[in-house]
Amino acid sequence: MQTAKSRRKVAPATTENGESGDKLDQILLSAAVANGEDLGPFIRKAFASGKPETLVHHLRHFSRSKEAEIEDVCKAHYQDFILAVDDLRSLLSDVDSLKSSLSNSNSQLQSVAGPLLTSLDSFIEAKNKCQNINLAINSSKICVELMELCSRANVHIKEQNFYMALKCLEMIESEYFSETPSSTIRRMLEMKIPAIRSHIERLINKEFGDWLVDIRLVSRNLGQMAIGQASASRQREEEMRMKQRQAEEQSRLSSRDVIYALEEEDDEGFAEIGEEFDLTPLYRAYHIHQTLGLEDRFKQYYFENRKLQLTSDFQVSSMTPFLESHQTFFAQIAGFFIVEDRVLRTGGQLISKMEVESLWDTAVSKMCSVLEDQFSRMQTANHLLLIKDYVSLLGVTLRGYGYPVAQLLDVLSKHRDKYHELLLSDCRKQISEVLQADRFENMYMRKEYEYSMNVLSFQIQTSDIMPAFPYVAPFSSMVPDCCRIVRSFIEDSVSFMSYGGQLDFYDVVKKYLDRLLSDVLDGALLKLISTSIHGVNQAMIVAANMSVLERACDFFFRHAAQLSGIPLRMAERSRRQFPLNKARDASEEMLAGLLKKKVDGFMTLIENVNWLADEPPQLENEYVNEVSIFLETLLSTAQQILPSKVLKRVLQDVLSHISELIIGALYGETVKRFTLNAIMGLDIDIKSLETFAENQASLLPEADTTQLKNALAGARQMVNLLLSNHPENFLNPVIRERSYNALDYRKVVTISEKLRDPSERMFGTFGSRNYKQNPKKKSLESLIKRLKDVN
Repeated sequence: MQTAKSRRKVAPATTENGESGDKLDQILLSAAVANGEDLGPFIRKAFASGKPETLVHHLRHFSRSKEAEIEDVCKAHYQDFILAVDDLRSLLSDVDSLKSSLSNSNSQLQSVAGPLLTSLDSFIEAKNKCQNINLAINSSKICVELMELCSRANVHIKEQNFYMALKCLEMIESEYFSETPSSTIRRMLEMKIPAIRSHIERLINKEFGDWLVDIRLVSRNLGQMAIGQASASRQREEEMRMKQRQAEEQSRLSSRDVIYALEEEDDEGFAEIGEEFDLTPLYRAYHIHQTLGLEDRFKQYYFENRKLQLTSDFQVSSMTPFLESHQTFFAQIAGFFIVEDRVLRTGGQLISKMEVESLWDTAVSKMCSVLEDQFSRMQTANHLLLIKDYVSLLGVTLRGYGYPVAQLLDVLSKHRDKYHELLLSDCRKQISEVLQADRFENMYMRKEYEYSMNVLSFQIQTSDIMPAFPYVAPFSSMVPDCCRIVRSFIEDSVSFMSYGGQLDFYDVVKKYLDRLLSDVLDGALLKLISTSIHGVNQAMIVAANMSVLERACDFFFRHAAQLSGIPLRMAERSRRQFPLNKARDASEEMLAGLLKKKVDGFMTLIENVNWLADEPPQLENEYVNEVSIFLETLLSTAQQILPSKVLKRVLQDVLSHISELIIGALYGETVKRFTLNAIMGLDIDIKSLETFAENQASLLPEADTTQLKNALAGARQMVNLLLSNHPENFLNPVIRERSYNALDYRKVVTISEKLRDPSERMFGTFGSRNYKQNPKKKSLESLIKRLKDVN
């Protein structure tokens, strides 16, 4: 084996030319041996060549050469070796003398140290005893302190002060376990400490389990209380808004400015709710598990149990109608998330915000699913409104705790159309019942509160002065009853649209109000008018009702605007035409039709007119007297019931009908011929009717009186044309448009042909007129001829 210093290698000597091969082999072999190389090749070569003796010879030669070298080395160091041996001999004598000295010293030391060693042994024995005693004392102290800790831990466990018990166990493990001298006590601690921890864990888990059971009932009560406070807050807000609307109304009607400010909500309600439930058992369990090193496991355990509770809260009983159970259902969920909000804010890391959001997303999805299912089954608007109101209160409550509720409000908005369709259906039934129950009699109000309830509350009064009581209203009971139904519809509609996430909802309320008025109420009134009106008095009451309802419609739209929280001026700008115009027109047509029938009966007396009179009559014809008496009687009754505008339109229609009947009599087959004297009698009749129209100036504006008189324009123009000295002016477009615009030229032709020539006796009698009538006759003949040519 070679050392760090490499063994010297012998280089092969250079052979001269002519040296034999044996000499070369010997040199190579010597070099290989000297260098420690493998001799295998040389041996195989020797045996291969059959000359192993040569190899042995070379090896022996190498051995002899080395012996000579060794001998030379020994000779070189011989003198030094002799000198070293001499030095060793001199040193040996010195060692012998030292040995004798040491032996003597040892004998002396033994004689002196004997007693000392005996004392030392005694000291060491006493010291060991003292150490053992101190060790026993310290061990006793440790055992006493350990027992005190164990006793203290037992007391804490008994008093359910688990945290202190665990701290005692931690102290035992950290400070006393390794120092305890007794292996028995150590073995006992090794067995009991884990058992005690497991026992504490079981106890705290049982306490936590009891809390989980209790918190469900607490959550329900908590949710109901929170939603109740939200409802009370909403009620206060509504009261303040009502005061604000009253102030606005007063300021609109007077110069006084009354201002109310809405109170700002505070969070005291939520703070009070927070005091209603105790999370101490939960936090205690969490703290104990943290101390046990089981924090993550308890977090997971808490989250899974609460998730299971929430899933259980989602169960909707099929045995109880949802209308009866929806408050409990939503209150339970609201209470659950109020608790979770408190745990998130005050529980450290017990539950994360992401986990709470996950629970909330699950709850919102389930609540939306339940609402979709329940709303699809409901067929009563009030039921849908009750649930919507409670859900909106739930949204307000939980929004106060930071939970997003837009998805819930979207579900409510999604069912807006269905709710209003159900509400319209309910109102249709109620209106039908009201109209069927109406007796078409003027309402009789004995007390002021009745007037306030039936008139002032709908702003349908015609004067701000309180009437004397008892008071007979110019409408029947159907008016305030229908107004109450419409007002209730508006309030229910606004209630459904309010707090639903949509701030500007007046247009929606107005759209459905238009439908209620123009489709439902107008349709019901049309049906009533066409099927149940059988007399003039009834028709007059219905026409008066329509006029009152027209004022009520203004109130309806103002009321909807106020409840929707928009300025009245905006509502007034968006107002459309009277939504009950079809029923109004039908009622007036019905009244006018009934009056026309009455008039038709009196107008049959026109057959008694002497159409071939030889002399002009001095007084009105009989039919006009009867018609005038009827109109005067009608007017005395109608002016107490009908508004002036309605009365004007009805009278105008009746007078126009009388005018048409007069022309119809002249145009019809009954009158074959007539004289100018008969036309003069008609002129007196028409003047009588015109006088009747002019006499209404005390009841109607001047313009309306003129329109009443113009209703007789057809008959008046026909009489004027027949009595005119220049009837050919009818052919002048300008004159015809100014004086005869109500005449049909075909009727003019037919009627003019019936005019009879005066007899010679008549001309002789009225010689002064004979000269004038002949030109008139010629003018009429010319007019008739030209009209026929035009035709």
